[in-house]
Amino acid sequence: MPVNVLFSARPELWPIYRPLIEGYLSDMGVTFDLRNAFAPEEVDYVVYAPNGGLHDFTPFTRLKAVLSLWAGVESIADNPTLTAPLARMVDHGLTQGMTEWVVGHVLRYHLGMDAHIHGLKGDWRQDVPPLASQRQVTILGLGALGEAAARALTALGFQVTGWSRSPKDLPGITCLHGPEGLDQALSGAEILVLLLPSTAATENTLNAQTLSRLPRGARIINPGRGPLIDDDALLAALDSGQVGHATLDVFRIEPLPRDHPYWAHPNVTVTPHIASETRPETAAQVICENIRRGESSELFLHLVDRTLGY
Repeated sequence: MPVNVLFSARPELWPIYRPLIEGYLSDMGVTFDLRNAFAPEEVDYVVYAPNGGLHDFTPFTRLKAVLSLWAGVESIADNPTLTAPLARMVDHGLTQGMTEWVVGHVLRYHLGMDAHIHGLKGDWRQDVPPLASQRQVTILGLGALGEAAARALTALGFQVTGWSRSPKDLPGITCLHGPEGLDQALSGAEILVLLLPSTAATENTLNAQTLSRLPRGARIINPGRGPLIDDDALLAALDSGQVGHATLDVFRIEPLPRDHPYWAHPNVTVTPHIASETRPETAAQVICENIRRGESSELFLHLVDRTLGY
């Protein structure tokens, strides 16, 4: 009997993912029926993206797992109709892309590249940057993406502090957790990277109070989620010099409205949600491996702990 797999995502992704999933499942020896429409009671696995329009899982009575195409699962993790296991997307293409983007912007700040890119206007200033070992980088969020970025920055010699809600133990990285740990993490953050999920607990993690705990002139990099930042508080901190510069890849409203103050602020760099993207070739492999594991009675990869989140 074939395994019935429902693909529920934007219609334009179907012709991209269909041949990839079919190829990988065939190579794995899985007998399957892959469609973008099924009677709910016949579905064993759902390949899922929130923009696919599926919200009520109640009719899926034999569902074995939901396999997310997105790294962020905040829009589905608390769905009361979903009782089957939920696996987030953690593929090496997405992780590598995020790591490269974070490292690139950390190095940009560390080396003071903006001054030279925008021009010294005839002022011969030999501002020699410190070595990486003299620079403190703090990452809020030590999930798969945060951990990968932390390890890469540590390998370059940076002093890296990571913060998470629950305790972590990563070699070479100062790991802090809980409310007290957050204060300590912020107080030393010359460069602050946000890689937290968007939840009720993490909304406005950076607000007027927490921004005031940063070293004056700190740099902020946010490739995580827009709601992590209180926008008005950040703009005020930028205007006062408490925050020296912010590079923002994600926003509460996307695309970022043309009249938003971030576009015109001299100390804000806007990038259009490009820090990392799910790559179909590698993401399809992860999806198919989870189906293979499910049919072999193995644990799913990257199963979401819906009580912790990060």
